[in-house]
Amino acid sequence: MKLSRYKFELPEELLAEYPAEHRDEARLMVLNRKEQTIEHKMFKDLIDYFDEGDLMVLNNTKVFPARMFGVKEKTGARIEVFLLRELNVESRLWDVLVDPARKIRIGNKLFFGEDESLVAEVIDNTTSRGRTLRFLYDGSYEEFRKKLQELGETPLPKYIKRPVEASDEERYQTIYAKHEGAVAAPTAGLHFSKHLMKRLEIKGIDFAEVTLHVGLGTFSGVEVEDLSKHKMDSEKALVSEETAKIVNEAIDSKRRICAVGTTVMRSLESAVSTNHHLNSYNGWTNKFIFTPYEFSIANCMITNFHTPKSTLMMMAAAFAGYDFLIKAYKEAIKEKYQFYSYGDAMLII
Repeated sequence: MKLSRYKFELPEELLAEYPAEHRDEARLMVLNRKEQTIEHKMFKDLIDYFDEGDLMVLNNTKVFPARMFGVKEKTGARIEVFLLRELNVESRLWDVLVDPARKIRIGNKLFFGEDESLVAEVIDNTTSRGRTLRFLYDGSYEEFRKKLQELGETPLPKYIKRPVEASDEERYQTIYAKHEGAVAAPTAGLHFSKHLMKRLEIKGIDFAEVTLHVGLGTFSGVEVEDLSKHKMDSEKALVSEETAKIVNEAIDSKRRICAVGTTVMRSLESAVSTNHHLNSYNGWTNKFIFTPYEFSIANCMITNFHTPKSTLMMMAAAFAGYDFLIKAYKEAIKEKYQFYSYGDAMLII
């Protein structure tokens, strides 16, 4: 498959600046692969498509406030620092992105907070925008992490031009988030409300959890026409033995297994055994799923509407079928569905 096949005109007003007022009242487009039908529903109608014993697999990663603003020594220039991953706990080394990148050199010091109580030194230039920073802080590791929490803000995607609001801290996080480590939300899960989860449980739907700490690579554009040449950034994934057991029982009972989001699908497909069951897994994954691809675990998927030429759209096309997904996206634009992180949802059955 070629990159150019995933290009489409997305009107700017369809990029969601805000989430739906209530989580489970986002719109839901339902794609039935067998019947080739498209239905227009609300997210809370999801319950009508599942029966007792069906399984939903969730990503319980938690977004941390990864975007910080500091000033450069001497010049006082305002620098945005986006924390990507912690490299070394003792040395307080972090991989970060800096903006504007051209102003930052090895040896530069950055000061954070009104009292400038947190200082970081640039010790490596890893890529054109990436850097390695060493934070200089006298307190304990717990105090240091608390300081990062205090100085960081919710890392809304760059397409959202408005300032971060207090409500974003809650809304850019799933209600079942547990393990901190993501720099972007697993967005399909943002539509689940406590009320909807309760209704699903009462109906007898089972849940299992994986952890995939979403990195910015998930949202990086593809820049090669031949998709087989694209390299995904690695992300930390964990599939517990308990989750593998629950999923494998569902496979053996031929039940519906729904991956809630592309991150769950990547986690499951990164831990497949030779007999198409799920293994426990604790490691890194850079799995890139695009057409043609044979899925081994999930037979149903919830996902948002993705931007042109994104790896997320490519995975959705591999699962729904390329022509069917393109037809659905045309329909979504016509019906003014909201796209991207705070946008509406799609259920592919």
